[in-house]
Amino acid sequence: MKLKNRRIGFGLTGSHCTYDAVFPEIQRLVAEGAEVLPVVTHTVQATNTRFGDGAEWIAKIEEATGHKVIDSIVKAEPLGPKIPLDCMVIAPLTGNSMSKLANAMTDSPVLMAAKATMRNHHPVVLGISTNDALGLNGANLMKLMAAKNVFFIPFGQDNPYKKPNSMVARMELLLDTVESALKGEQYQPLIIERFRDEE
Repeated sequence: MKLKNRRIGFGLTGSHCTYDAVFPEIQRLVAEGAEVLPVVTHTVQATNTRFGDGAEWIAKIEEATGHKVIDSIVKAEPLGPKIPLDCMVIAPLTGNSMSKLANAMTDSPVLMAAKATMRNHHPVVLGISTNDALGLNGANLMKLMAAKNVFFIPFGQDNPYKKPNSMVARMELLLDTVESALKGEQYQPLIIERFRDEE
């Protein structure tokens, strides 16, 4: 078990179409021995879409990890001083949350958990899912790529003709990226070709 005795925070933000790809990766982390502490934004909890109801996703995540979700900034703050994480994962990371993280804004439990982990000089792994990565949010993406202790799940354009600015992480590489990040290394290659998602 590659991650035995490792405590991993797992943050989810509001890219609802990506949850199906992310959920098996949560299960893989648990199967590899990690204690996974789930952290969610209000959007994850409160939004019902064609990809599932918020309450159903919360129930699945709690069952998979064996932990109640951390759903407030107050509950997330101890992940720095009192309950330090070995690694914080945010997947999916929306463009909205990415822009806030890059500019030191902390207005959600997920961003608080990331900030607390950065403060401890431990790795933060990001799995982007944004329609704006090659648009105005590109500046924030590059800012985070240059930040210390920030690592990315390899990503590429998911639909270059219909959504030319959109980029999404290949979530099945999450575990490999976490393992590399715990060694202080970025998993490579970082920018990859990604199969087009049919819509």
